[in-house]
Amino acid sequence: MDALLGRTADAAARIRKARDVLVVAHIDADGLTAGSIADLALERAGVEHQLRFVKSLTPDVLREALDASADVTLFVDLGSGAAEQLAERDVVICDHHHTGKDFPLHLNPRLFGMDGGTTASGAGMTYLLARALLPDHHADLAALAIVGAVGDLQDLRDRRVTGLNRDIILRDARAAGVVEPQLDARLFGRETRPLHRMLQYSDDPHLPGLSGREDACQRFLDDLGIARRDGDAWRRWVDLTPVERRKVLSALAGHLLRTGRGADQVRRLVGEVYLFPRETPGTPLHEAREFATLLNSTARYGEAGIGLAVCRGDRGEAYTKALALLRDHRSNLVVGLQLVRERGLQCTPTLQYFDAGDQIRDTIVGIVAGMLYGTPGVRRDLPVVAFARSDDGNTKVSARAPRDLARRGLNLGQALRHAAEAVEGVGGGHDGAAGATIPRGREDAFLAHLDTQLRAQLAIPAAPA
Repeated sequence: MDALLGRTADAAARIRKARDVLVVAHIDADGLTAGSIADLALERAGVEHQLRFVKSLTPDVLREALDASADVTLFVDLGSGAAEQLAERDVVICDHHHTGKDFPLHLNPRLFGMDGGTTASGAGMTYLLARALLPDHHADLAALAIVGAVGDLQDLRDRRVTGLNRDIILRDARAAGVVEPQLDARLFGRETRPLHRMLQYSDDPHLPGLSGREDACQRFLDDLGIARRDGDAWRRWVDLTPVERRKVLSALAGHLLRTGRGADQVRRLVGEVYLFPRETPGTPLHEAREFATLLNSTARYGEAGIGLAVCRGDRGEAYTKALALLRDHRSNLVVGLQLVRERGLQCTPTLQYFDAGDQIRDTIVGIVAGMLYGTPGVRRDLPVVAFARSDDGNTKVSARAPRDLARRGLNLGQALRHAAEAVEGVGGGHDGAAGATIPRGREDAFLAHLDTQLRAQLAIPAAPA
């Protein structure tokens, strides 16, 4: 850790000397919070800067960034995949994705023997830079770093954040009074979803007979004597009394055991959730996973400026617009899931896939792919791969997989990177979530290369010639 923090101090010293800085950030929740942390930190440090959000670091985007007149270019939540091209340039990278190149201003936990999928996200690495840049005025930014980590699913494996996320970022956030960890149910939607829908869309853990079935979830609650409404309003998890919460969790644990799930799945019901005491309870801003979803509903629809404003503290016009985008986002996800259910998934021995064409945005098709695991008929022993058309004429590939597959050796980030490179595309990501951009028309060839990668990772025999 000391070596990483020493390098972070060097990067901060270089940025302090810069005439101006161009910040290039990704458009997911981790990238948006990373960009916001960089924006606020540079502003407080008095460093002239511009902020640009991008879908991915394609060759054209990379060329434009490097051709800009900025004294230093700061890449946050991306850049490690292009480290070979960036090593000789005046750049700083705050990232956590797989990389093949090290250089003095490359801040990535993987370069220091840490797990980039769990120890710190792009926002976390950017927070460490802000911490070195602003020794006395940074701690409030730790809340955004927690949102980035949770948005990038870094709390899933251990049901809490670990590594740098815990030892530095959460510690700073708690000391500043901006984050309050709480042991509670980890099902998504505790603040805003009707209780039965929180159960209906549960994927980690998957609730057999309940996940994906609204009517079954309603009966489950009725049988427990848990009121689903308070007058005309649906009750949410935050509306339940402590006694009611324990009753629901106990019943869910028994349900999992009766349906053949092991103790590990039962344990996944409960873990740390991260609350923001300065935000209003019952809103998406009060809990980290829902905050991250709100941010995804802005930048992934070309409205990164709105998400940035919310991260910077706007609770007026920008927040109102963000809530409207969130409603549209949820509607788009429902439409996307329905489209896939109608068309069906194509299944091979190593994966299941669908091609959304231009019917699902390329920026949210990966979210749809992940949500499919909460619907009936989707195999949990195979990754889901999704294709969608991009505005630039290419095909966007998104892949998702349950945590159990990563335990068996699956690394979607590596698999998609190799398969994309084989068809003159680019790709990368994490063990259970990854993406790629490939030339349109090369989807079949990509799938063939991906099949080879997945067979090697999961020790599946080669297909007969």
